[in-house]
Amino acid sequence: MARFEPLTPETAAGASRELLGDLVERHGTVGDMVATMAHSPSVLGGYLGLSKAMRRAKLDRTTSELISIAVQEQQGCGLCLASHIEAARLLGVADYEIELAQLGTATRPEVAAIITLGLQIYREPASISDEQVDELRRYGYSDRAIADVVGVVSLNILTGAFNLVAGLTPVQEG
Repeated sequence: MARFEPLTPETAAGASRELLGDLVERHGTVGDMVATMAHSPSVLGGYLGLSKAMRRAKLDRTTSELISIAVQEQQGCGLCLASHIEAARLLGVADYEIELAQLGTATRPEVAAIITLGLQIYREPASISDEQVDELRRYGYSDRAIADVVGVVSLNILTGAFNLVAGLTPVQEG
């Protein structure tokens, strides 16, 4: 059960009112997470900024979604996990690849290596080695793509932690 009520442009105050009003004007509606983030204009603004920045990431969207699935499986945010699984399916990712990402791996070694990096960034960034980064480069990942994994993981930590604190869960169909 949600711990915070979602806000609207009418019920939000200050900077959150402006941010939500702009989003609703441009998109017509916002999801529960964004509406609930409006309790903190700092969190909402940070989320919107990082989310926008990550749309310009060099890392391809499919790989980003697989990393997100691996991270959310660890973090335990069912809402985020469901969202990233749906996004991966829309990109044409096979169910077995989604299941492997949930286990922290992939069939292709280069994808498994970048998922491993994402999970290490999430769990233990000090454990990342020069050899590991060199291996990613040999697989063809640019320094920018490797750095973008930090952004993907950071965005997932923010959204997952927020949803867990706020008590936001996937809508049960039935």
